[in-house]
Amino acid sequence: MIIIPAIDIIDGKAVRLTKGDYQQKKIYNEDPLEVAKMFEGAGITRLHLVDLDGAKLKKIQNHKVLEDIAKNTSLQIDFGGGVQSDEDIQLAFDSGAHQVTGGSIAVKNPELFETWLEKFGSEKIILGADVLEGKIAISGWQEGSSWTLDDFLEKYQAKGIRYVITTDVSKDGVLAGPAVDLYTDMAIAFPRLEIIASGGVASMDDIYELDKLPLYGVIVGKAIYENRISLEEVEQFCRG
Repeated sequence: MIIIPAIDIIDGKAVRLTKGDYQQKKIYNEDPLEVAKMFEGAGITRLHLVDLDGAKLKKIQNHKVLEDIAKNTSLQIDFGGGVQSDEDIQLAFDSGAHQVTGGSIAVKNPELFETWLEKFGSEKIILGADVLEGKIAISGWQEGSSWTLDDFLEKYQAKGIRYVITTDVSKDGVLAGPAVDLYTDMAIAFPRLEIIASGGVASMDDIYELDKLPLYGVIVGKAIYENRISLEEVEQFCRG
């Protein structure tokens, strides 16, 4: 399992929200590139970059930040937030994204999402399957849907999806521990999917607990920014 740090962007700055609430925003760094370089220096190879302005406005807003990080680091970036059209996804890849995550679009416009899978391939497209009270949450978690997680994953696994990021929204940004039972159930039900856990990680103990599961990766955000997990610990895990 690999550690994938998250950088969430509002107004070009690195921030974190609590439970996806834009009113509970904390700015951690004015320069996301500086943060990305720190991660790279700790042995990190992957980065989860989220355009929160884009998620809210349903159109990419912070592609310059993506471009800046892609040009000035060797990090493989998975990018999400506001990718709602062919123009948006092309802009993301042109700006340096290694992979693009689609969540809301997979719910609201599955036909378009499936054309991206066909055009770019399953290595390039990640399914965003975020869960709130048992149902898929979309639009930066501002909206719910009628999809259950299992039905959503079954549908897109049949369409060729390989990678999936799942956040238990109730766990996100509150440092209360990850949804281990959720990821255990997912790994049993969908052994062919490369599952990336997200939300709730508060310590290295959480990471080691998740590492016992057959997961592809874990996204870590606030725990690093709040110094509950040090970059030295991250580096030790990456090199171990």
